[in-house]
Amino acid sequence: MFTLGIDPGLTRCGYGLVEPHSNNRNSWTVIKAGILTSNFGDQVHLRLLEIYSELTTLVKQTRPDAIAVEKVFFKVNVKTAMAVGQASGIALLVAAENSIPVFQYGATEVKQAVVGYGQATKTQMQTMVAKLVGLEKIPGPPDVADAIGLAITHLIMIPYLESVNKALEKTR
Repeated sequence: MFTLGIDPGLTRCGYGLVEPHSNNRNSWTVIKAGILTSNFGDQVHLRLLEIYSELTTLVKQTRPDAIAVEKVFFKVNVKTAMAVGQASGIALLVAAENSIPVFQYGATEVKQAVVGYGQATKTQMQTMVAKLVGLEKIPGPPDVADAIGLAITHLIMIPYLESVNKALEKTR
Protein backbone atom coordinates (compact mmCIF):
# COMPACT_ATOMS: atom_id res chain seq x y z
CA MET A 1 0.00 0.00 0.00
CA PHE A 2 1.63 3.21 -1.19
CA THR A 3 0.86 6.20 1.00
CA LEU A 4 1.68 9.73 -0.04
CA GLY A 5 2.33 12.05 2.88
CA ILE A 6 1.87 15.75 2.25
CA ASP A 7 3.13 18.52 4.51
CA PRO A 8 1.21 21.42 2.94
CA GLY A 9 2.76 24.80 2.42
CA LEU A 10 2.56 27.57 -0.13
CA THR A 11 6.30 28.19 -0.37
CA ARG A 12 7.39 24.59 0.28
CA CYS A 13 5.02 21.65 0.13
CA GLY A 14 6.79 18.51 1.32
CA TYR A 15 5.86 15.09 -0.01
CA GLY A 16 6.91 11.53 0.71
CA LEU A 17 5.67 8.34 -0.93
CA VAL A 18 6.17 5.43 1.46
CA GLU A 19 5.59 1.70 1.10
CA PRO A 20 5.57 -0.86 3.92
CA HIS A 21 7.80 -3.90 3.56
CA SER A 22 5.68 -6.95 2.81
CA ASN A 23 7.35 -9.06 5.49
CA ASN A 24 7.23 -6.44 8.26
CA ARG A 25 4.38 -3.99 8.89
CA ASN A 26 6.73 -1.84 10.99
CA SER A 27 9.34 -1.35 8.30
CA TRP A 28 9.02 1.11 5.44
CA THR A 29 10.72 2.25 2.27
CA VAL A 30 10.64 5.75 0.79
CA ILE A 31 9.86 5.46 -2.90
CA LYS A 32 10.00 9.16 -3.65
CA ALA A 33 10.26 12.33 -1.57
CA GLY A 34 10.88 15.99 -2.10
CA ILE A 35 9.50 19.49 -2.16
CA LEU A 36 6.98 21.17 -4.42
CA THR A 37 7.55 24.91 -4.62
CA SER A 38 5.84 27.97 -5.93
CA ASN A 39 7.31 31.27 -7.05
CA PHE A 40 7.35 33.54 -3.99
CA GLY A 41 6.92 36.65 -6.15
CA ASP A 42 3.69 35.48 -7.79
CA GLN A 43 0.19 36.27 -6.59
CA VAL A 44 -1.34 33.70 -4.24
CA HIS A 45 -3.79 32.28 -6.79
CA LEU A 46 -0.96 31.63 -9.24
CA ARG A 47 1.13 30.00 -6.51
CA LEU A 48 -1.79 27.73 -5.60
CA LEU A 49 -2.19 26.81 -9.28
CA GLU A 50 1.50 25.91 -9.41
CA ILE A 51 1.22 23.67 -6.33
CA TYR A 52 -1.97 22.14 -7.78
CA SER A 53 -0.28 21.36 -11.11
CA GLU A 54 2.83 19.85 -9.50
CA LEU A 55 0.80 17.81 -7.02
CA THR A 56 -1.55 16.56 -9.75
CA THR A 57 1.45 15.41 -11.81
CA LEU A 58 3.00 13.72 -8.77
CA VAL A 59 -0.22 11.85 -7.93
CA LYS A 60 -0.72 10.71 -11.53
CA GLN A 61 2.89 9.49 -11.70
CA THR A 62 2.96 7.69 -8.35
CA ARG A 63 -0.68 6.51 -8.01
CA PRO A 64 -0.80 6.30 -4.19
CA ASP A 65 -3.42 4.15 -2.45
CA ALA A 66 -3.92 6.79 0.24
CA ILE A 67 -2.91 10.36 0.94
CA ALA A 68 -2.05 11.58 4.44
CA VAL A 69 -2.22 15.36 4.86
CA GLU A 70 -1.18 17.33 7.92
CA LYS A 71 -4.09 19.03 9.67
CA VAL A 72 -3.85 22.79 9.79
CA PHE A 73 -3.23 24.09 13.29
CA PHE A 74 -1.99 27.45 14.46
CA LYS A 75 -1.41 29.24 17.71
CA VAL A 76 -0.25 32.72 16.73
CA ASN A 77 0.53 33.32 13.05
CA VAL A 78 -2.79 33.55 11.20
CA LYS A 79 -1.10 34.55 7.94
CA THR A 80 0.97 31.34 7.90
CA ALA A 81 -2.07 29.29 8.86
CA MET A 82 -4.05 30.73 5.94
CA ALA A 83 -1.32 29.84 3.44
CA VAL A 84 -0.97 26.34 4.87
CA GLY A 85 -4.76 25.95 4.85
CA GLN A 86 -4.93 26.96 1.20
CA ALA A 87 -2.20 24.49 0.25
CA SER A 88 -3.91 21.81 2.33
CA GLY A 89 -7.13 22.44 0.40
CA ILE A 90 -5.24 21.91 -2.85
CA ALA A 91 -3.94 18.54 -1.58
CA LEU A 92 -7.48 17.50 -0.58
CA LEU A 93 -8.81 18.59 -3.98
CA VAL A 94 -6.18 16.60 -5.90
CA ALA A 95 -6.95 13.53 -3.81
CA ALA A 96 -10.69 13.90 -4.46
CA GLU A 97 -10.16 14.40 -8.20
CA ASN A 98 -8.20 11.15 -8.32
CA SER A 99 -10.56 9.19 -6.01
CA ILE A 100 -7.83 8.61 -3.44
CA PRO A 101 -8.83 8.29 0.23
CA VAL A 102 -7.52 11.10 2.42
CA PHE A 103 -6.50 10.88 6.05
CA GLN A 104 -5.52 13.88 8.14
CA TYR A 105 -3.22 13.83 11.14
CA GLY A 106 -2.09 16.64 13.41
CA ALA A 107 1.58 17.44 13.92
CA THR A 108 1.43 16.15 17.50
CA GLU A 109 -0.07 12.83 16.32
CA VAL A 110 2.70 12.42 13.75
CA LYS A 111 5.44 13.22 16.25
CA GLN A 112 3.92 10.77 18.73
CA ALA A 113 3.71 7.99 16.12
CA VAL A 114 7.17 8.55 14.66
CA VAL A 115 9.29 9.74 17.60
CA GLY A 116 7.19 8.57 20.54
CA TYR A 117 6.90 12.10 21.88
CA GLY A 118 4.26 14.57 20.70
CA GLN A 119 6.46 17.62 21.32
CA ALA A 120 9.48 16.35 19.37
CA THR A 121 11.71 18.88 17.62
CA LYS A 122 12.20 19.11 13.86
CA THR A 123 15.68 17.59 14.28
CA GLN A 124 14.29 14.67 16.30
CA MET A 125 11.65 14.07 13.59
CA GLN A 126 14.21 14.17 10.80
CA THR A 127 16.56 11.82 12.66
CA MET A 128 13.86 9.30 13.52
CA VAL A 129 12.34 9.34 10.04
CA ALA A 130 15.78 8.59 8.59
CA LYS A 131 16.19 5.66 10.99
CA LEU A 132 12.70 4.25 10.36
CA VAL A 133 13.08 4.18 6.59
CA GLY A 134 16.78 3.30 6.50
CA LEU A 135 18.09 6.52 5.00
CA GLU A 136 21.80 7.19 5.42
CA LYS A 137 21.23 10.93 5.21
CA ILE A 138 18.67 12.89 7.25
CA PRO A 139 15.89 14.06 4.91
CA GLY A 140 15.69 17.79 4.50
CA PRO A 141 14.34 20.31 4.56
CA PRO A 142 12.10 19.41 7.53
CA ASP A 143 9.02 19.51 5.26
CA VAL A 144 10.25 16.33 3.56
CA ALA A 145 10.75 14.48 6.85
CA ASP A 146 7.33 15.69 8.03
CA ALA A 147 5.70 14.38 4.84
CA ILE A 148 7.42 11.00 5.19
CA GLY A 149 6.36 11.00 8.85
CA LEU A 150 2.75 11.61 7.82
CA ALA A 151 2.85 8.61 5.48
CA ILE A 152 4.42 6.43 8.19
CA THR A 153 1.79 7.58 10.69
CA HIS A 154 -0.97 6.52 8.33
CA LEU A 155 0.64 3.14 7.70
CA ILE A 156 0.93 2.63 11.46
CA MET A 157 -2.75 3.58 11.87
CA ILE A 158 -4.13 1.20 9.21
CA PRO A 159 -4.67 -1.80 11.55
CA TYR A 160 -6.42 0.47 14.06
CA LEU A 161 -8.63 2.04 11.37
CA GLU A 162 -9.52 -1.40 10.02
CA SER A 163 -10.54 -2.64 13.47
CA VAL A 164 -12.68 0.46 14.06
CA ASN A 165 -14.40 -0.05 10.69
CA LYS A 166 -15.10 -3.71 11.51
CA ALA A 167 -16.55 -2.73 14.89
CA LEU A 168 -18.76 -0.12 13.26
CA GLU A 169 -20.01 -2.62 10.69
CA LYS A 170 -21.06 -4.99 13.49
CA THR A 171 -23.18 -2.26 15.09
CA ARG A 172 -25.14 -1.53 11.91
